[in-house]
Amino acid sequence: MKYFVVLLVFFFTQNMVAQKDANASYRKRVLETTEVDFLASYYVQNGDNASVTGGIGNEFLTDAASSIIISIPLNADDVLTLDSGISAYTSASSSNGNPFDKEGSGSSSDQTSGSPWVASSGASKSDVWGTVSADYSHSSEDRNFIWNANVSYAMEYDYTSLGFGGGVLKQFNNKNTSLGLGTKIYLDHWSPIYPIELKSFKQRNRGLQEGFYNGDPVLDQNGEASADWRPLGGDFDIIHDTSRNTYSTSFSFSQILNQNAQVSLFIDVVSQKGWLANPLQRVYFGDIPNYYLGNKNNIDSYTSSQNKDVFQLADDIERLPKSRLKTPLGMRFNYYLSEVFVLRTYYRYYFDDWGLNSHTASIEVPVKVSEKFTLYPSYRFYTQTAANYFAPYEGHLSSQDFYTSDYDLSAFYSNQFGFGVSYVDIFAKPKVWRFGLKSVDLKYYRYDRNSTFESNLVNIAFKFVMD
Repeated sequence: MKYFVVLLVFFFTQNMVAQKDANASYRKRVLETTEVDFLASYYVQNGDNASVTGGIGNEFLTDAASSIIISIPLNADDVLTLDSGISAYTSASSSNGNPFDKEGSGSSSDQTSGSPWVASSGASKSDVWGTVSADYSHSSEDRNFIWNANVSYAMEYDYTSLGFGGGVLKQFNNKNTSLGLGTKIYLDHWSPIYPIELKSFKQRNRGLQEGFYNGDPVLDQNGEASADWRPLGGDFDIIHDTSRNTYSTSFSFSQILNQNAQVSLFIDVVSQKGWLANPLQRVYFGDIPNYYLGNKNNIDSYTSSQNKDVFQLADDIERLPKSRLKTPLGMRFNYYLSEVFVLRTYYRYYFDDWGLNSHTASIEVPVKVSEKFTLYPSYRFYTQTAANYFAPYEGHLSSQDFYTSDYDLSAFYSNQFGFGVSYVDIFAKPKVWRFGLKSVDLKYYRYDRNSTFESNLVNIAFKFVMD
């Protein structure tokens, strides 16, 4: 439906543009003709530190995404860009929002059982994320000043986001120097989904009730039946501030140094307010007793992937401060080595008031092997310190105010290797209806952390131009 709306707007706008430009005096257009980009990707990951199950468990996830971007020249100076995308994922980790699903439990007995290492077949195992956005940009007649404004909307099963912003770009020195300023605001809203045992505790008279629990006893660390499980000592509460607002400002500077070299600098300031934690992510404390549902014989091997039929009841959900100030700053340096080789480098330093600091460095060396084909080998290195509020499974204390076992906030380093190939036909000779195929880009990335986490990503993009 979203694609239909985008295409409808496209054809309506084309007629309007043709009428408006019929009597206009000619000057070189910012965008000569309508361009349409089709993008698709497939992503798969795996690891042993699932945040939904408190920092241990299966992180397997697959995601298939696609989007269509239509850039429409409204006249010689103005361009309207419409973007619509959809992403569908299946996740072993998020499925364990309710691990006590008989089909996904891994147990053939009548026990209520689950495991952080086994995917459940519950409703949270998959989701579809969708987004639509529009951007309007205007260039001055001398093309030395550009301003733009944009708006976007995105949603998934537990989250919606409304964004809007804009920016300006000024070029000096015969377009050899440019300065940019931009801003973006996102007004987001949670529809909180909680771990099933915490939801039941809160909504069903502070205890386990029917719906996921068939009457099997809650077990203590020794495998004995117990009625003592109380998350946060009975003080567990749902979240009441369901908003998350993000305000960002970006500054950029670019300078052409000579006919072969260009350098760019940037700095962003990002402020976030509201509920910044994920209500589906469990936390387990090291200073209070553990309680389980399932096979008591596997309690002692709970953290092993061999555990298929016992699950530890949560002590609480992830809780983090209600504000965060993030500052990334970095640079790009590109150098034209020859008609065959180009060097592209990137570095970014990031810090925030949660104690997380990171460094990112990457290099890409496009290799032009023919008039139409270019190869894109690349490498990226990343390292970060842990946020102040991170600790692994059972590494937190119940007396703390803030806590998370999300390994994206842990200390780690990673390597990413990439390779791509690009086909370009400036004359766009291959045709699909009134559109000529201008380029095709295919890229693959392999990502590895210094843990069990790894991922693979394949992207493909087609660019068409209208005759």
